[in-house]
Amino acid sequence: MLLPAKAEVARQLRRYRAWERVMLAAPNDRTVRTTFEDSGYTLCVLMGKRCAREAADAAERYLRTNQITYLQEQQVTCLTDQNERPRPATAVRRRPPTAERRYPAGR
Repeated sequence: MLLPAKAEVARQLRRYRAWERVMLAAPNDRTVRTTFEDSGYTLCVLMGKRCAREAADAAERYLRTNQITYLQEQQVTCLTDQNERPRPATAVRRRPPTAERRYPAGR
């Protein structure tokens, strides 16, 4: 699953919250309402949610967590949806370093 850049999520969340405050101050202004709804839609698309409030909550959670934790949660959710048990991560095996071979002079 691709994740959005945290900087972009933070920027869109700030934009959404700012327009939310303006819209609450002037609810009858159509231009403000339209811009607020556009910012909510952008946040929904970015976070993969259908509701602007859910998208804002998801964005705040995403910004609080580090990316590794978020990926692990998504992987467990994905595996649970497929009725599989999560498997432990496999260790990468490396060969021991080989000793340098010394050749007689001239080779």
